[in-house]
Amino acid sequence: MKLMMDLVVNHTSDEHEWFLQSKSSKDNPKRDWYIWRPGKQVDGKRLPPNNWKSVFQGSAWDYDENTDEYYLHLYVSKQPDLNWDNPNVRDAVWDIMRFWINRGCDGFRMDVINIISKAEGLPDAPVVDDSQYYQPATMHFANGPRVHEYIKQMHAEVLSKYDLITVGETPFTHDASQPAAYVLPQNKELNMVFSFDLMDLDAPDDSPLVRKAWTLAEFKDVVRRWQQFKRDEGFWNTVYIENHDHARSVSRFGNDSDGWRAISAKMLCILEVTLTGTLYIYQGQELGLKNFPRSWGIEEYKDVASQNYYNLVKVQRQKAEGREDVDMSDLLDNFQQKARDHARTPMQWDSSPNGGFTTGEPWMRVNDDYRSWNAAAQLQDPDSVCVFWKHAIKVRKQHDVLVYGKFELKLAEHQQVFAYSRALGDSEAIVMMNFGVSEAEIDPATLGDLEGCQLILGSYEASRDDGGGRLTLRGYEGRVYMKQVFPQGRAKN
Repeated sequence: MKLMMDLVVNHTSDEHEWFLQSKSSKDNPKRDWYIWRPGKQVDGKRLPPNNWKSVFQGSAWDYDENTDEYYLHLYVSKQPDLNWDNPNVRDAVWDIMRFWINRGCDGFRMDVINIISKAEGLPDAPVVDDSQYYQPATMHFANGPRVHEYIKQMHAEVLSKYDLITVGETPFTHDASQPAAYVLPQNKELNMVFSFDLMDLDAPDDSPLVRKAWTLAEFKDVVRRWQQFKRDEGFWNTVYIENHDHARSVSRFGNDSDGWRAISAKMLCILEVTLTGTLYIYQGQELGLKNFPRSWGIEEYKDVASQNYYNLVKVQRQKAEGREDVDMSDLLDNFQQKARDHARTPMQWDSSPNGGFTTGEPWMRVNDDYRSWNAAAQLQDPDSVCVFWKHAIKVRKQHDVLVYGKFELKLAEHQQVFAYSRALGDSEAIVMMNFGVSEAEIDPATLGDLEGCQLILGSYEASRDDGGGRLTLRGYEGRVYMKQVFPQGRAKN
């Protein structure tokens, strides 16, 4: 086992010694390690240096009375942004990385690494929401003017000197050319990045906490685009569908009802293990953990993103309706499907109190289903989602075509079936998944030549014979067929 660490160097805690020194006086040597600016006066009122909105609502600036200046925090006020334009900051980051590498770290997942360079002069963001003074400002800090200079320097000073794995988190980025600049080997930056196109598929541009209906056609297009993107130039993908910043995948893209939960979770597993890239599985995804129920009230949502957005909308509605008691049920409907909180409940290890996570008081309730849906129970059940994941990963490792093969989309116009082929040398795989509860009938001829293919992975316990020249997929059924089951040079055990 190797260890990849989370490297968070866009910002620090406001309790970090660096920031305590920085805020102590304008003359402190670490003052310029963070981004400080004087406020401005508008009609006799003191305002922050610009109109940037924090990712978590409100101003991206906090006022420090002691030094009469504001510091920038793109996230919460307790996370002040470091000033990467200061070479001393960059040198300190290199030292941190070397410290952990020397202690045995094998690589880094770099938190929001694409926002470390801000626009020169920190200009105001354009007004796109006239109901608020503070405006989204990602155009002024995402993939900023010197970000590649800094990461190339990181590569030269640290990464190139060790055998490491690196993956960068690149939010607020939907132009494929931007992630490419971080990943293409000739640029000497990172191994791969987390792109957010699939994660943002079911959210409107103005709020990740509101659910937008998505179509399978849109889903297919995102997967196809990244699977085929600059392969011949060495671009390498991350393969993921769930993480700590998004709701559970079986609730978003599968079906978390009692009858379909396990089957659809296995189908999503088939999607993941048959795509090119490095596979990332989030804790609980291998169990098919789902969102907690709609019956939970706002008090159960602990995430600052949920709380701040809820309070913002509540105040807006109170002002618009002229009363305190306003209906917020629609927002809770959206939160039940979209909030980050769903991925942050305690891990469901077993059926003991708190899911076996702790004998103390956890920061959040354990999902109500932990007594029956937990790791201990699934490890004993040969038909569980967890056991299926173990088998599916083994199948992926046995067939290089699933990892490195050419991707070709099939049945592009089908509204319920997602199908594609993977080809590498003499090997070819055909993957098909039914993203719905009703059966889907397809013509095998549209998938290519299935003659002589062998089913190597399926979301149902047993396959069934398809006759009459048609192929019928049951609800949320996924199948993987292989033309050459044992690639050249690999003997059957």
